[in-house]
Amino acid sequence: MRAYADLLRSDFEGYIADIQGYFRCLDAERQRAFQEAREVSEDYGRLVELLD
Repeated sequence: MRAYADLLRSDFEGYIADIQGYFRCLDAERQRAFQEAREVSEDYGRLVELLD
């Protein structure tokens, strides 16, 4: 196991870096989707006001 310690450490660090990038991507998409939903809701609210 000691012979592979550097390889295991490198693989683990790469995995952690990749998963952190993935989570950052998910967070960014979540924020974008919430902003889009907010804008659509505001547009719909304006439409409802015009129709009343």
